[in-house]
Amino acid sequence: MRFLKVAFLGVLFIFFAGCASKKESEVYNKTAIYWYKSMIKELKRGNLEKADDYYTSLSSEHINSPLIKEALLILIESHLEEEEYLLAEFYADEFIKRFGTSKNITYAKYLKIKAKYNAFRYPDRDQKLLKETIDLAKEYIDRYPNSIYNPLVQTMLTRLYLSKYQLDKKIISLYRRLGKEKAAKIYEDKIKNSWLRDIKIETKESWFNSLFD
Repeated sequence: MRFLKVAFLGVLFIFFAGCASKKESEVYNKTAIYWYKSMIKELKRGNLEKADDYYTSLSSEHINSPLIKEALLILIESHLEEEEYLLAEFYADEFIKRFGTSKNITYAKYLKIKAKYNAFRYPDRDQKLLKETIDLAKEYIDRYPNSIYNPLVQTMLTRLYLSKYQLDKKIISLYRRLGKEKAAKIYEDKIKNSWLRDIKIETKESWFNSLFD
């Protein structure tokens, strides 16, 4: 009786060990094309989190696979479409670092700027992001004057400048109400020579949002 019990437990062990081994083989040690196709499949389903996991497996198990380059571009655009801008920027940085060449760097950097720009909604709540995006757009236009994406970057930069100009005017008004004339003067000097100084802009908060819709 004891022998039968031990034999039964042994069979169960082998069965569950086999299942575990099979399950593990489904998660690891797959071909690059398997991970790539799995990623695409999840993107079509709208499951970006799972797609990210499959990309991680692809990039970690097949570090030199040419599929990684295309996978990164697809993930950037997918996360942009789903308004997951931080992840889009993360993948853009990864693409630039690993695959940036003279032929594709302008597109990758354009996507990064687009991600930062789309993540920007409230100028008076995220001044650091506003400055970072303006600096990035200016650098892009200066470095790649012949890029086909320049008109798009220039449009974003113009809207960011409009937003910054309006924000500076609000700060000046606030400092004056608080009696801090020196601080107000600093911001007045910032916009003194701005080409936007003669533009009449409504001071409604919704105006900020309309720039990014």
